[in-house]
Amino acid sequence: MRVHIVDPSAYTPPYDHALCRALALAGADVELYTSRFLHGAVPAPEGYVRRESFYAGAARVGDPRARRAVKLAEHVPEMLRYRRAARAADVVHFQWLAVQHLDRYLLPGRRGAGGSRQPLVITAHDILPREPLPGQRRAQRRLYERFDAIVVHSEHGRRRLTGELGLDPRRVHVIPHGVLRPWEGQPEQGLPAELRDAGGRVVLFFGLLRPYKGLELLLEAWRGIEDAELWIVGMPRMGIEALRASAPPGVRWLARYVGDGELLALMRRAELLVLPYREIEQSGVAFSGLGAGLPLLLSDVGGFPELAATGAARTFPAGNAAALHDALRALLDDPAALAAMAARARAIAEQEHSWQEIARRTLDLYTALLGERG
Repeated sequence: MRVHIVDPSAYTPPYDHALCRALALAGADVELYTSRFLHGAVPAPEGYVRRESFYAGAARVGDPRARRAVKLAEHVPEMLRYRRAARAADVVHFQWLAVQHLDRYLLPGRRGAGGSRQPLVITAHDILPREPLPGQRRAQRRLYERFDAIVVHSEHGRRRLTGELGLDPRRVHVIPHGVLRPWEGQPEQGLPAELRDAGGRVVLFFGLLRPYKGLELLLEAWRGIEDAELWIVGMPRMGIEALRASAPPGVRWLARYVGDGELLALMRRAELLVLPYREIEQSGVAFSGLGAGLPLLLSDVGGFPELAATGAARTFPAGNAAALHDALRALLDDPAALAAMAARARAIAEQEHSWQEIARRTLDLYTALLGERG
């Protein structure tokens, strides 16, 4: 089976690599069509071909605003160029579409080489826009209608697409997110220099610092916790000066990009990963935590309760600082619970969230779609 995985913007490079490698190990002939990677190093392809077919010019531009302009200028001709390449595939599976209001007109046709019908699949990593502009949801529904199958990572996501957008339930398929270990194949590193002098217990928040991730809630919940440190690590995508000024004692900040080798060291040093998001579907950060065998404390949004049902995580009511404080306190006071959650994280990483299982379910979907084609 010839499979194209397509991610023009490379927003999910560790996911792309893990999926392509797993599909190749399962016997598929896989090509990844993506961009020059702008998000740090990624492992070398293993068993599949990686074609950096998008945004070569943008990759050479340092200024973020200028880079966006160059990407937009490159987008249409490169999507049209990919349409021609897509004819060689049996199945085309998009992981991301960068300019959705245009992309539904730029997708490959439904006929591949020899005139056979070619299934189109998309993974909805973000189910719906968080703050939709007028008409944006209608446009996203029209985009999804161009695909034979939409993959989501949770039953919650499936309910949203079928309930809120009215998509045909037969076209929406739940395939769990696989665990991520973006540090695999990278040189191991110790803790970032800024944190090497720390002692004692550590609770970790990691990821891009954005408004919806609930940092102000986490800082409020941390007040009164004195027997551990809270490390907030990641590149800011919002102003954080006021948050830093109001942070309680015991909070340490590393407000910069962190490489994969440093990330592994951070997760090994922490005993709990906390993600107090106000909204999300699923989180690559959470699945990196699982890949490191790290217990998770999550808000009860999106697909997070389904992750908690595995026993590797606990949830608290989103937006409730008092409940988050109590959950943090309860876990820090219960080493046995943390150990049990860590054991479950390691177990599900080898079972229902393993890439072998993800590949099996993905290939089953492709086979079913190919069997339906006329």
